Amino acid sequence: MSQPQEVPLLARLANTIVRRRRVVLLAALGFFLIAGAVGGGVASHLSSGGFNDPAAQSTKVDNLLRDRFHSGDPNVVLLVTARQGTVDSPQVAAAGQALTARLANEPSILQATSYWSLGQAPPLKSKDGREALVLARLAGNDDQVAKEIKPIAAHYQFDTPAITVRAGGQAQVFHQVGDQVRKDLERAELYSFIPTAILLILVFGSAMASLLPLAIGGLSVVGTFLALRVIASLTHVSIFSLNLTTALGLGLAIDYSLFMVSRYREEIHNGREPLPAVVQTVRTAGRTVIFSASTVAISLAALLVFPMYFLKSFAYAGIAVVFMAALGAVVILPAILAALGPRVDLGRLFHRRPPVDGQGFWHRLATTVMRRPVILGGAVIVVLLFLGSPFLGIRFGSPDDRVLPTSASSRQVQDQIRHHFDGREASAVAVVAPTATPNPQTIAAYAGELSRVPGVGRVDAATGSYIAGTRVAPPNAASSRFTAPGGAPGTWFSAVPTVEPQSARGETLVKTIRHLPAPFSTLVGGQSAQLVDSKAAIAAKVPLAAGIIALVTFTVLFLMTGSVVMPVKAIVLNLLSLTATFGAMVWIFQRGHLASVLHFTPTGTIDITTPILMFCIAFGLSMDYEVFLLSRIKEVHDQTGDNVQSVAVGLERTGRLVTAAAAILCVVFLAFATSEVAFIKLFGIGLAMAVLVDATLVRAILVPAFMRLAGEFNWWAPAPLRRLYHRIGLSETEGEKVPAAAAAGAGVHFEEVA
Repeated sequence: MSQPQEVPLLARLANTIVRRRRVVLLAALGFFLIAGAVGGGVASHLSSGGFNDPAAQSTKVDNLLRDRFHSGDPNVVLLVTARQGTVDSPQVAAAGQALTARLANEPSILQATSYWSLGQAPPLKSKDGREALVLARLAGNDDQVAKEIKPIAAHYQFDTPAITVRAGGQAQVFHQVGDQVRKDLERAELYSFIPTAILLILVFGSAMASLLPLAIGGLSVVGTFLALRVIASLTHVSIFSLNLTTALGLGLAIDYSLFMVSRYREEIHNGREPLPAVVQTVRTAGRTVIFSASTVAISLAALLVFPMYFLKSFAYAGIAVVFMAALGAVVILPAILAALGPRVDLGRLFHRRPPVDGQGFWHRLATTVMRRPVILGGAVIVVLLFLGSPFLGIRFGSPDDRVLPTSASSRQVQDQIRHHFDGREASAVAVVAPTATPNPQTIAAYAGELSRVPGVGRVDAATGSYIAGTRVAPPNAASSRFTAPGGAPGTWFSAVPTVEPQSARGETLVKTIRHLPAPFSTLVGGQSAQLVDSKAAIAAKVPLAAGIIALVTFTVLFLMTGSVVMPVKAIVLNLLSLTATFGAMVWIFQRGHLASVLHFTPTGTIDITTPILMFCIAFGLSMDYEVFLLSRIKEVHDQTGDNVQSVAVGLERTGRLVTAAAAILCVVFLAFATSEVAFIKLFGIGLAMAVLVDATLVRAILVPAFMRLAGEFNWWAPAPLRRLYHRIGLSETEGEKVPAAAAAGAGVHFEEVA
């Protein structure tokens, strides 16, 4: 078998690193200090929104309401409770009127209305008459609202002899979500550090070697904070991307460092001097790290095709953290190894004996699977499909206050409103007619028709309020908000729903209103419309994102293996490995199983962005392990030409390291399962399960089973692609292929070095 052309780039890089190791280490230290100083406060520059498509109809409605009408859906809700009697008692009514006026005079508040200012509107009073609502709109975009809600919420939570006031609404909910995420991130870092350090010591057996992956992990995280700080100065970046930065930065840096340090120690064990061992490590394991980082980065880059900056932010963070982890492993870590030399084993606690004559656990497991590939592989496929079956019943929604713990003040307010009030005033459907002339008869006729739509409880317009086609209240002081100031054209209508906004019935309501004949052009917005538009935007981009991931994955694995079968196998098995994760996501978080154990509130839906986000991250991590395994299988196959033997040896060489890397990633992700925010908890548990399934059932059973059944067809490619691979493909193998029998006689077990 002829060998691909040698590309000397990594060899030259490795030699340069070895010669200039002090310069590299000083530069790395300087970068770490600068990144920490500049990027350390990145959280204060990030946003808590980004869940909506900026080009969607619902977003255009929000912009029109804000810019032309200086109005919009209320994002601040004050829950007023009478200390004695009802909200209609004179003392309480006077306090409510004063509270409404005080809030309306706040510079950041566009408008404020209440049960009392709207003439004792029944939907704004609780069923028992002891509670009433004040609704207000904070001006500005997500970042401005997040900044202004903190003093507003603080000033409007108080008790008087007449009333008790508590703050809620969308602005306060997302403000508290952002604060909770920051606290959870600090706790997750603390919880994951000690178990990670213990696992590294168990893997390497020495204190010094176990510290190296942690050092690269810290550099990757801090470097990514700097990158996000720069990106946040140019565009919106979601604060939730910090969770990915910490988890993936630590996890991937440790993964890559594990393979680099293990390969270096292996080269030392095989008789190389320290500096040549560093060069050989960069040329072999370093090349594999670059391949792996490329596949992970591309999987995350696919998130850039989606219009929501919440998803784009994870692409920014993911690409940056993968780049930093790969740079640390391929450039900075070799400089450290060159400086340490044999002192990499300093502080050795125990010595792990390498397996003898291919009799290690992973070698035995691979040969066992390959003796019964149909039975064992088929059983795993059945189990994975069974675990994934709940995903067929997935229902999508948007995050609301119930992602917070019940102890959060805004969650308590929203729960009170949900249980004690019949109306959904804060979740009204906004219908904007941007070009309509302010003709009272036309506006009244359309408002009446709109109020007849099933699921609409009341319509408020410039001409009054309507129920079931009949005007029930004339215009009042608050009706002026439906007309643009300064004589600008247009008007808008507020349709208060009787159905849950985040539900299938809420979506049906939006679609019905959008198809309702109108005497003027209309745009429909509101919470339900945002869910409809988000679903449509994501569904439109999923094929493109999946195509990018599949094409780039195929290309990278072809360049590494020279086969068209191996990339297809990798894509299919990676998709199969994700079935259990997505099934568990629905079974636990949508249906509510284990809710009492995991301490979250099931809503019967899954956030529309979560499956997309988890797919791209989990697929990238699956390819990470696939690359490490295939690189060793390819290396042995090039040397021996024996498919069965190369699979057993490849799994033997990588099994312990992949398992250790997966265990560390699981620890990091499970630390995020301690989050008080439900979708961060889902993120941690789901990704931990994805890594666990992929590193065990898929890598240990399905890969050997498939490769045994495919035989030498594993390495097939059409002649034109085979010639292309010989020109541009990359391989870790040196030298000529040796006959299988000779390799067997020479000891094909390839000792593993701890």
